[in-house]
Amino acid sequence: MEAVNEEQYADTAGRAVLETIRAYGVTAVFGIPGTHNLELYRPLAELDMRAVTNRHEQGAGYGADGWAHQTGLPGVVITTSGPGLQNAMSAIGTAFCESRPLIVLSPGVALGAEFRDVGTLHETKDATAMVAAIAEWSRRVTSAAEAVDAVHDAFALFRTGRPRPVHIEIPLDVLEGAAGVPAAARAARPAPAPERGDAEAVATAAALIARATSPVIVAGGGSTGAAAEVTALAERLGAPVVTTLNGKGVLDETHPLSLGSNLRIASAREVAETADVLIVLGSKLGEAELWVPGLEAGGTVVRVDISAAQLHKNLEATVGIVGDTAAVVAGLLDALDAEGALEAEGALGADAAPRTWPELDARRAAIAAEVHGILPGTVELAERIAGALPDDAIVAGDSSQIVYLALANVLRQSRPHSLLYTPTYATLGYGLPAAIGARVAQTDRPVVTVIGDGALMFCVNELVTAIEQRLDLTVICVDNGGYAEIKQNEIDRGIRPIGVDLVQPDWAALAAAFGASAQKVGRLEDVAPTIAAAVAAGGVQFVHVPQTALA
Repeated sequence: MEAVNEEQYADTAGRAVLETIRAYGVTAVFGIPGTHNLELYRPLAELDMRAVTNRHEQGAGYGADGWAHQTGLPGVVITTSGPGLQNAMSAIGTAFCESRPLIVLSPGVALGAEFRDVGTLHETKDATAMVAAIAEWSRRVTSAAEAVDAVHDAFALFRTGRPRPVHIEIPLDVLEGAAGVPAAARAARPAPAPERGDAEAVATAAALIARATSPVIVAGGGSTGAAAEVTALAERLGAPVVTTLNGKGVLDETHPLSLGSNLRIASAREVAETADVLIVLGSKLGEAELWVPGLEAGGTVVRVDISAAQLHKNLEATVGIVGDTAAVVAGLLDALDAEGALEAEGALGADAAPRTWPELDARRAAIAAEVHGILPGTVELAERIAGALPDDAIVAGDSSQIVYLALANVLRQSRPHSLLYTPTYATLGYGLPAAIGARVAQTDRPVVTVIGDGALMFCVNELVTAIEQRLDLTVICVDNGGYAEIKQNEIDRGIRPIGVDLVQPDWAALAAAFGASAQKVGRLEDVAPTIAAAVAAGGVQFVHVPQTALA
């Protein structure tokens, strides 16, 4: 084999792109090295960037998502051309639907070789168009300078707009060619000041809010960077807060004004719908987050969103304010102060009882009763799991009954980005790789994934990624024998169950073969102590909970 001239690759477009990403603070990438993407991997060690090699590019995308949740920076995925990029498409679709910041880098056919259809390795008809169909944008660049500019544009989007995935395709000859991009062009660009919203709209909204007697706040995923401001507004108004699942923890769920992430529960929606002023922060109020076609508002509606396109989506706003949620809510608080709208003695401290909603305890009881009525055995199991977890645990869930019908409702969390989940895209195979990404991002808080047996089969290969990365991670597999909800759907439609009762491996033995410490729980009373011990033990721990066989 002919020796490689390393000087030829001393400063390629691949290096320029990774240097630019590193300048913004990104310290890890997720992906799989391949024949065509090696110049994206060459500079990683020198740039002190951790390379996490997932066992499938879908897992790389979800790992990057979990990392992004904990850092506030975009997750970065490196794929190879063709099948590697296509394997990441589910993760790209998830990031689009859930408004998650993601940068996907892939090589492409050389300039001039587009659409030749001559059978080159990984040849794809039009990779950029393929990804563009589901991403915020997808660009095929023609130079290293264009690739670097695309990185800067991605960070501008994430800082000032609705965060969604972007894809940069770099032709192989460009990727491996000399960059010719000056160092100054690779430096991170300053972040603009957060958009505070139109002053007149803020004043109008503040006047409406000041006159409210029963205000309610609905907080979505677009408010997760505004926890302090949302808490201050809720306390100022004595307003209960109900969140979407993507907004879970924006208000500490042990706070007396919290109604939890229960917007899908009718008793919680009723509180929002009977408000005389409903304040919606960073949510499109989509059907998947509501479990009903729409939220009906009985009073005035104030909506705040980073995207103007969201202000009247699914619910018409009386006043719509485009801006950063934290900056806009801070402006609302200032406007309320300026008006002298609230008497000092009406303010609510964190330990005080709600001023305008004295019946919140009864409302919470109604929500809890409704949750327990959905699938009682599963909810009881979820409560035992939740009770075993440390208060500061990060929990990655999957589209499994144990999560979306139970744990998401009963688990109380004190800060945002503590439940990693995909309520809109509702994909299978998200939980384990997302937990890996969260753990790679930080080591201060315990990380757990709760995942059904059906979902785990989509990503069980990532167990070895966790082992290889030497992570402390607890995997709780709640096994209900297959696709239980789909089985019930079939029965409800008069279909004899087909394709839903799945053959199960010996889960503990399988996990142990990967290198995890594994055990099976046989009694309901052993669930909590087994999980608590697993979290405390460290390393990769696997707990198999066969739900239908628990004594």
